[in-house]
Amino acid sequence: MKVCSIIKMFRPINCLMMGAAVIIGEIIALGGLPEFHEALLGASTAIFLMAGTMAINDYYDLEIDRINRPEKPLPSGIIKTSHAIILGLIACGLGLAAAASLNASSLLIALFALSLMLYYNTRGKRTGLLGNVVVSMCIGLPFIYGGAAVGKITFTLLLFSLISFTANLGREVTKGIADVEGDRVGGVRTVAVQYGPKFASKMASIFYLTAVILSPVPLVFGLVGRRYIPLVLVSDIGFIVSTFSLLRRYSSGDAERIKNMVLIWMSLGLLAFLAGSV
Repeated sequence: MKVCSIIKMFRPINCLMMGAAVIIGEIIALGGLPEFHEALLGASTAIFLMAGTMAINDYYDLEIDRINRPEKPLPSGIIKTSHAIILGLIACGLGLAAAASLNASSLLIALFALSLMLYYNTRGKRTGLLGNVVVSMCIGLPFIYGGAAVGKITFTLLLFSLISFTANLGREVTKGIADVEGDRVGGVRTVAVQYGPKFASKMASIFYLTAVILSPVPLVFGLVGRRYIPLVLVSDIGFIVSTFSLLRRYSSGDAERIKNMVLIWMSLGLLAFLAGSV
């Protein structure tokens, strides 16, 4: 039971997506498969840093989660707060060690990403939109990190990073709608808390549609192959449907559902990046 709770605290799906993004970044940079050690160490960096900062985030979000997510491992009492911090620090240490085993550029980017995530956990979350921007930067960085891991950062990687950043920024604003009650009590100044769920739904929709508008750019410039089209098309349709659904219904429950659906569209986008670059 406790092992399952620890795994849940680390957000395995998010961690695996971050690790996959790094490997995809390496493939895009090289135009082929990376060496095994480059793929392993690159993915390990992202997975461990994400896992570690998620555990630390749960520690700082404990009071808010007592309202928004009482079933989570920390507010439910299954895992002690001290254990969450220890496990988080160990995971972050392993992530930095993996980065250092690659090259200096990888270590610098990993340190930058870690500093962003720790800032968000300790202070940035309460700043609302600025905190959303910080989190979304961390979501876009794995592509750039993948290029650094193999010594080649390309324009395509920067473009994919921008698309991921924009899509996730919409998701973060949507998440603020879902968590509005707990965030209000906890003093977190999300867009939904400051301006209301309706305004937040409009802002999130702008970010989603911006990601959709940007998605054909790699194809237009010949940066990806035609295999990019089917997957990115499904992803874009998903984003558009979710956007209009959020504009019509923006209650906490609706936002929670859309936030989870957006994770699927982002995963399909990730696969599109890979398919188009192979």
